Amino acid sequence: MSNAVMKRTGLKRVLVAPFTTEGAADWTGQDLLTLCKPRVVVVMLACALVGMALATPTLPPLSTVVFGLAGIGFAAGGAAAFNHVVDRRLDAMMLRTSRRPLASQRMPTWLALAWASLLSVSGILLLLWQVNALTAWLTLGSLIGYALIYTAFLKRATPQNIVIGGVAGAAPPLLGWTAVTGQLGPEPLLLLLIVFAWTPPHFWALAIHKREEYARAGVPMLPVTHGEAFTRLQVWLYGWLTVAVTMLPFVIGMSGAVYLVGVLALNIRFMFWNWKVWRGHDPEAPLAAFWFSIRYILGVFGVLLLDHYAALWAI
Repeated sequence: MSNAVMKRTGLKRVLVAPFTTEGAADWTGQDLLTLCKPRVVVVMLACALVGMALATPTLPPLSTVVFGLAGIGFAAGGAAAFNHVVDRRLDAMMLRTSRRPLASQRMPTWLALAWASLLSVSGILLLLWQVNALTAWLTLGSLIGYALIYTAFLKRATPQNIVIGGVAGAAPPLLGWTAVTGQLGPEPLLLLLIVFAWTPPHFWALAIHKREEYARAGVPMLPVTHGEAFTRLQVWLYGWLTVAVTMLPFVIGMSGAVYLVGVLALNIRFMFWNWKVWRGHDPEAPLAAFWFSIRYILGVFGVLLLDHYAALWAI
């Protein structure tokens, strides 16, 4: 069978299979939570909260924080659940994801699809009702970008899937900002750019570690299509791009000395792990770099927040 036919067949399965009735009836409430990828959503909400705080010289309104985070969280959980639906056959072929509710067929696909739809619609409507229309539409765009454009198409179409689809995953701090201000501007776009630049070295480190599983599943991740040496170099180069971008808040006057000191310390550690990945002498380095990169992005936004309120306290 030709590659073109295989791609058409695979896409047909992605679009049609969610409406099949496969899946046992031994799912639990924990499985519904698992579909939302709660650890990923928590990181996203932390970045959104920082965006909210940076958008105002004082504390953001409590109602905006509560409803904004709830709406963004519901939509993010819904997008994650759609990801489970579309990727369930790929997940079943990979050890890391084989025990997910749909991959293991503990849960019927129709239920996961209904759960994803409920969360997504609830999140967007909550943002429209209690926050503002701009945040709601931007959140909807991010949801579509991740659940449909990235998961159903880009992930299977190009080794640059992480780069092209990274905008959707980088949106939370921007969404937090617009939730408070109702406006776009250079500052929230810079926050988005930080997460966008960080995503490739973060995810490609994991892809190196899971290269054989991606190859078996037929997913054209960069280490599968271009080899590990090329991917290690890209982790190193995109790591430096991330360093450059994280310096911009200080350069443009968005943050001060507290942020500069904190981000320099974080970047030194971040590039230490990226260097170990690039050198390729330590087989455990890619996974260690992946896990540190999560702490890194939380640290970057944490010192942004600390700097913001340190400046207020100094007044």
